Amino acid sequence: MEIEEPIIYEVTYNENFYKNFQDNLYNLSEKDRKYIENYPTVYIIYNKMGKIFTIYVGETIKIKNRTYQHLKQDVKFREDFKNLADAKNSMMIIIAHHHFNKSLTLDIENRLMHYLSSKDNTRLYNRSTNPQDSYYLDWELEEIFSKIWEKLRVKNSELFPDKNQIKESALFKNSPFHKLTSEQLDIRQEIIIRVTSLLSQNKAGQLLLIDGEAGSGKTVLMSSLFYELSKLSQENSENPVIAKLGKKQYLLVNHDEQLKVYRQLVQKLKLSKTYNEIVAKPTHFIKTISPKEKVDIVIIDEAHLLWTQGKQAYQGKNHLKDILERAKVVVAVFDKKQVLSREQYISNEEYLNLVHTTNLENNYFHLENQLRINANHQTINWIRTLIDKQNILPIPHDEQYDLKVFDNSLVMYEALRKKALDEGKGLSRLIATFDWPYTKGKKTTEGDYWRVKTKELNLPWNLQLPVERTEKNKAWAEQKQTINEVGSTFTIQGFDLNIAGVIIGPSVKYRNGKIVFDSSESKNIKATQRRKVENGKMLDISNYLLKNELNVLLTRGVNGLYIYAVDKELRMALCKAQKGEI
Repeated sequence: MEIEEPIIYEVTYNENFYKNFQDNLYNLSEKDRKYIENYPTVYIIYNKMGKIFTIYVGETIKIKNRTYQHLKQDVKFREDFKNLADAKNSMMIIIAHHHFNKSLTLDIENRLMHYLSSKDNTRLYNRSTNPQDSYYLDWELEEIFSKIWEKLRVKNSELFPDKNQIKESALFKNSPFHKLTSEQLDIRQEIIIRVTSLLSQNKAGQLLLIDGEAGSGKTVLMSSLFYELSKLSQENSENPVIAKLGKKQYLLVNHDEQLKVYRQLVQKLKLSKTYNEIVAKPTHFIKTISPKEKVDIVIIDEAHLLWTQGKQAYQGKNHLKDILERAKVVVAVFDKKQVLSREQYISNEEYLNLVHTTNLENNYFHLENQLRINANHQTINWIRTLIDKQNILPIPHDEQYDLKVFDNSLVMYEALRKKALDEGKGLSRLIATFDWPYTKGKKTTEGDYWRVKTKELNLPWNLQLPVERTEKNKAWAEQKQTINEVGSTFTIQGFDLNIAGVIIGPSVKYRNGKIVFDSSESKNIKATQRRKVENGKMLDISNYLLKNELNVLLTRGVNGLYIYAVDKELRMALCKAQKGEI
């Protein structure tokens, strides 16, 4: 049965709201009026100042009563509602549907918050999220939301652009408004309970560890957790312990691209006026926060990127240890298979000790489900077997995941470029193992770009082509010019692509029926130089780090993975696997 169209009703939002609401209501049919006035609705209040839209999204079972509350009561206590009420051009869009129930309106509200907060020109005033679990008619959510968005787009394409355009942005992919899985929701709730308990006990240096492989939803969980904890720290929140004892909160990530995205999110969602301070890199946090003046809560995304030894920019010995000395509670998300350099190395014994210690305190959590790769079980198993066991199996048939091996790197690039330029198909980019020279901030002795060169292809490494001013705040993969570059683990880690085109360089070979790693072919000195361990011994961990590099690259594609291998034997083995001959 075809789902009916939503009812969209727009009215000026000011002191004359009630008169305008009633007068214009008669332009609707009697049936539609009934759904607007007396049934659950979702609403958007917005105002445009210059190029920026300020927005509040809500849901209610009685729109006139809720609007009265906003215009007459909320303005006394909330500056955001006062700003919307006082603005000369504020508008209210009311959305109704014949199938709306309480749970469905909450999900539509949350989805609108997710999409609208992911645009460059919006600021959202909402303070909480309300994603719902299973309920009657939840199977209609996608279609009803699509119909609503398309109708809104007809009304105002600047505020409501093409959905696919929004979904490609890093802000959307890292948004705290994602509908979490039951696994993520359970872990988030357990962490909030543990944080509350630890703060109330006035404990310090407490670590909560979340473990999960690439694509298990770690960053979305961290973004959602940070947002919820920020809201709970406000006065009169539903959690008086965090409101009183958890006000000083920080989010740390040792990754330039992720840092950029998190700062944008905090700024857009108005979580803090000092977003450049509360979202920081670990070294900056350690240098600016004294152990004597501990902060309340620190969340660390991509904790596997923390340094476990000193270097010129960092005089300490261990990022995590120094952060724990400066915080009451630390929540860190970790994936041992994404450690990429010797300065991040943690031995298996040290890692297991972390797991054991946190587990004893009920502070260890594990994300099991694979959420990024939109493939069947056989395809995911093929990728994991190649990475984890270094074996190549016949490539399975998969209707939904575009997995292809190429014998020619230029042909692969052209196929990927076509996908990338196909409007609405998502971001597709070329990425490679670090097997070609590159020095950040410098050009080659010939004055040229550092380049990735194969038999057929010659393209610049990432972060070298000129960037338009409007693109600078975007993540690397979102910037238009990057379709003409090759990304590395250092720009793509933590992000996903629609199709990932991976050039496997000469550091990865195929010998005697097995994938092997050749550190002499890698140009990543952070992976190939030996690591000094506690007993003073110099350890060669290049095999482990190069394997992790391959893991990061091969797990970026949501809907597809294109592979070209420089090593002839590896390329032949992969081509045979594609034909089912291996």
